[in-house]
Amino acid sequence: MRHTRDDDLRIDDDDDESAGKDRQFVTALARGLEVLRAFRPGDVELGNWELAERTGLPKPTLVRLTHTLTKLGYLVQTEAHGRYRLGVGVLALGYALLTDLQVRERARPLMQALADEVDASVSLGSRDRLSMIYVETCRGPGHITLRLGVGDRVPIGRTAMGRAFLAALPETERAFLLDHLARREADDFPAILRGVEQAMRELAEKGFVVAAGDWQPDVSAVGVPVILPHGQISFALNCGGPAFLFSRRQLEEELGPKLARLGRKLSTPAEPG
Repeated sequence: MRHTRDDDLRIDDDDDESAGKDRQFVTALARGLEVLRAFRPGDVELGNWELAERTGLPKPTLVRLTHTLTKLGYLVQTEAHGRYRLGVGVLALGYALLTDLQVRERARPLMQALADEVDASVSLGSRDRLSMIYVETCRGPGHITLRLGVGDRVPIGRTAMGRAFLAALPETERAFLLDHLARREADDFPAILRGVEQAMRELAEKGFVVAAGDWQPDVSAVGVPVILPHGQISFALNCGGPAFLFSRRQLEEELGPKLARLGRKLSTPAEPG
């Protein structure tokens, strides 16, 4: 199952233009990070041709970047085929981030309790460009669940998690992201916009949003934003699973209200001690 688009990994033309006006912006560094971002969950090794295709970078530039990243330990080159895999340097950066996410540590036992109660998958995610990236996932005791985990990406405009995140944003921030979605997915954008507008109404009326078959026809889920005590909307939660296990009524009457309560609990300051 593919969870992201190649376009999500590329530096936009608009970004390049903006960077050119910013004298503090280091383009070489940005391009190096694009190479690391090109690796997706499930990728073991990638060659220069694949990396060039995913990032949109010229191959001569890419060869210099992969050489530099290999020297620094962020990539490892295989001797047999000359392809690249991520090095432990990337793992160290990711681990440092995850251990610093206090909301993740606080959320995990609450998420697991809900997953066990409703026998569904419960995930916490944060925005990365036009995707939501999972930073924590808990599964219920059943054998049939969604096989998405930490590091997986889902579209921000088509999923319960992404729509909940968008619906809770200030209008200017939401408009900025929708503008980029409109350019990236021009053909599908009217349907995406309708889904986001519906999510805004649902969040205001019910405290959660529903996405039943909007991303994948066999996936149903509810989503809520996590608004941290200082007012920043950095995370969102989802809860769901295969569509044949969860009817629309179950989503709206059981999973949605319970996830909304979890979201509100995470949105309040933790008790001291």
